[in-house]
Amino acid sequence: MSDRPVTERRVRDRAVVIDRGFAVIQKWALRAVLIAAALYVIGWALGRTWMIWFPVALALVLATVLAPPVTWLRRHRVPDGLAAAGVMIGFIGLISTIIAILAPQVAGQAPDIADKAVSGLTEVRDWLRDGPFEVTDGQITNAISAVQEQIRSSASTISAGVFSTIGVATNVVLNIVVTLILTFLFIKDGHKFLPWVGSLAGRRAGAHTVEVLARSWNTLGGFIRTQTLVSFIDAVIIGAGLAIVGVPLWVPLAVVTFFGGFIPIVGAFVSGALAVLVTLVTNSPKDALIVLLIVFAVQQLEGNVLSPWLQGKTMNLHAAVVLLSVLAGGSLFGITGAFLAVPTVATVATVLRYLNEQIDDNVSFGAPPEDSRAAVPHQPDLTADEDGPASRPDDA
Repeated sequence: MSDRPVTERRVRDRAVVIDRGFAVIQKWALRAVLIAAALYVIGWALGRTWMIWFPVALALVLATVLAPPVTWLRRHRVPDGLAAAGVMIGFIGLISTIIAILAPQVAGQAPDIADKAVSGLTEVRDWLRDGPFEVTDGQITNAISAVQEQIRSSASTISAGVFSTIGVATNVVLNIVVTLILTFLFIKDGHKFLPWVGSLAGRRAGAHTVEVLARSWNTLGGFIRTQTLVSFIDAVIIGAGLAIVGVPLWVPLAVVTFFGGFIPIVGAFVSGALAVLVTLVTNSPKDALIVLLIVFAVQQLEGNVLSPWLQGKTMNLHAAVVLLSVLAGGSLFGITGAFLAVPTVATVATVLRYLNEQIDDNVSFGAPPEDSRAAVPHQPDLTADEDGPASRPDDA
């Protein structure tokens, strides 16, 4: 027998362990770089062609709202084109009526809202300086300068986003026309899309593709319809509260609250702060405090009752994820990005959940039980007993 020492291949000394650790880091680092590069290319392509995707995105959002009545009419043997045309005409008529009623009031009082908000900030500044906190003018000036700088930078970003999404296309009217045409086509022929994708991709890939697209559509539609209802309830309650308190600008403030509700967290905060500042100037500090309490109560009702009850587990996004997605969307694409950020992230989350379910279904029999239940981490283990770990139901 040879008296040579045991080879390094058979002995895992520190050098071998460290070397394997660096190999794993290198492999995952390369994967991260490739994924980041792919995301960068996709983002670059979207940015360059956003003038095309902008009306498509808006049309998809509108289609999620208008598709259910079209489906109902189709089930009652109404032809596809007639059902889609009828729903589109009714939708345009409804929106035109609302605009005709509210636009004069909102447009006429919008400058007053801006002036009252600025005056409200001035009163808050005076209270901070002369009130119990005794904040110095220098501290207030520095804080206001920082806020103004942030507003100016945000305004330039938002303006750039608006002009890059709306202005690059010929004009706003063209975007509206294209969006309405695409919406009509989506609600007219959208029900044929998934069967076509399934037949094109084949049995195995087609089944996964159809399931992912169907879940994504349901998530997007559920978010838009639910957010519309929640925003409407918020606007009605806050508008009624402002009217009862006696705020003269309650109609435009209720409209701002409604549209602000489509940008979760940020929109509710901005519209609520605006209502409080305007009330502070038009009425009194006591009324402003009452409005603040109303806004706070409505936001608690929305966050803890309405949204969880109406949306259920469709969204299932943490508040931090929602906030960061809104900030990222607003920074990249302006107001449009802030509006589309949450439904986009919710759709991506739906795809990731489906992939997680597929991973669970393909975990090996001998793997730990928790490895096959990652998609439902909070589901109780009903097959476990006191003598040992639980077994997967499909392993029996």
